[in-house]
Amino acid sequence: MPAVQLLLLACLAWGAGARTAQLQKASDQSGRCQYTFTVASPNESSCPEPSQAMSAIQDLQRDSSTQRADLEATKARLSSLEGLLQRLTGDQAASPWDTERGVQRELGILRRERDQLESQARELEVAYTNLLRDKSALEEEKRQLGQEIEDLARRLESSSQEVARLRSTQCPQAQDTSQHMPQGSREVSRWNLETVDFQELKSALTEVPASQILKESPSGGPKKEEGGNGCGELVWVGEPITLRTAETITGKYGVWMRDPKPTFPYSVETTWRVDTVGTDIRQVFEYELISQFMQGYPSKVHVLPTPLESTGAVVYKGSLYFQGSGSRTVIRYELNTETVKAQKDIPGAGYHGQFPYSWGGYTDIDLAVDETGLWVIYSTEAAKGAIVLSKLNPENLEVEQSWETNIRKQSVANAFIICGTLYTVSSYSSSDATVNFAYDTSTRSSKALSIPFKNHYKYTSMIDYNPREKKLFAWDNLNMVIYDIKLSKI
Repeated sequence: MPAVQLLLLACLAWGAGARTAQLQKASDQSGRCQYTFTVASPNESSCPEPSQAMSAIQDLQRDSSTQRADLEATKARLSSLEGLLQRLTGDQAASPWDTERGVQRELGILRRERDQLESQARELEVAYTNLLRDKSALEEEKRQLGQEIEDLARRLESSSQEVARLRSTQCPQAQDTSQHMPQGSREVSRWNLETVDFQELKSALTEVPASQILKESPSGGPKKEEGGNGCGELVWVGEPITLRTAETITGKYGVWMRDPKPTFPYSVETTWRVDTVGTDIRQVFEYELISQFMQGYPSKVHVLPTPLESTGAVVYKGSLYFQGSGSRTVIRYELNTETVKAQKDIPGAGYHGQFPYSWGGYTDIDLAVDETGLWVIYSTEAAKGAIVLSKLNPENLEVEQSWETNIRKQSVANAFIICGTLYTVSSYSSSDATVNFAYDTSTRSSKALSIPFKNHYKYTSMIDYNPREKKLFAWDNLNMVIYDIKLSKI
């Protein structure tokens, strides 16, 4: 093995202390001339074993592989740099116009994306603001409802205590002097006028001349002289009698009523009231007795499924009839079952301020009840603002017959119907107003009147006739009042 021989020779030369290169020439065993070149190792003091030599060779091979890998990596970097250089060279070769257009295009895309993101952010902010506002409104409504419930609970408790107290109170009787007392004071004469018990009872009686409204005429007006069927022509209206005053400004306008033909479980005393100041009128207060109505203690509060508009509602045969808010729709709401039984548009009727009474209040559609049934008072574009009367079927609200009058609806303050005749009132605020016009549907004729009518509180927003009690119910500037009337003989 030439390599081994060379190594041996190198070791011999190193052992001999040689420190320079030597060249020897000699013949080998076959007689051939052989040259030997010898160099001393600068690091090794002796020659390694053959196995160590092989290990050194393997190390050299590994180093060679590592250097080859480094070389390949360097070549790859060089190729990448060449590609980058070519791209840069190509971009420089492109025209400045093309480069600017590309940049502008990219900027346009970025701007559009930015605008979209900003728009989405604004929409989210608006939605969040709306949610916060709705939450605040709901919390306020919840608070108000809670206060109303607490107030009603307090009133109910107070009413229950008052009823219990009155039932348990035994009033002492005095000597019977009724034969010496005026007719209107015979019941009072049974009590000792000096006791506290009488003073409490007297206080109640002072408010309740109106509690006998169904039986007599507390205003002191002339006795009625109606014909045998209870109908006749209106000839006199008495002074207003105040029964109740609303507690808050929401009762500045309103409507109160009794059913002239009550059905179970209601009676002729059951009274309903609606305060109509506001934008979402749904509460209908029900009073089982007249005394509860006068004291302000409702026995029940209905919440309508649809808000009503203005002061034209009536109660008839156990149902509340009213105009739906912002529409020409008349709705029949059955009070006992608390369900809507019928609803119907009045054809062509103006609504929400098109043809109101002179005081305003969206009084375009006014419902009324008389001895003959259910009516609606309104106007249309075709009638050019003149009052139109229609008779309604109380079950399904179909229009059965209509009449067009010759008086403009906006020129009168209010209207009501007695025995099929329409009557209008000249002013809602004057203390010297008059019932100034009558239209008889049976003859289709009209005439002017001048029957005094007093607006005691200077702002009458509702007038209705009750055919059972033969009285006018009205709402005058927070006050619920009643008028006696006189009808002529037929």
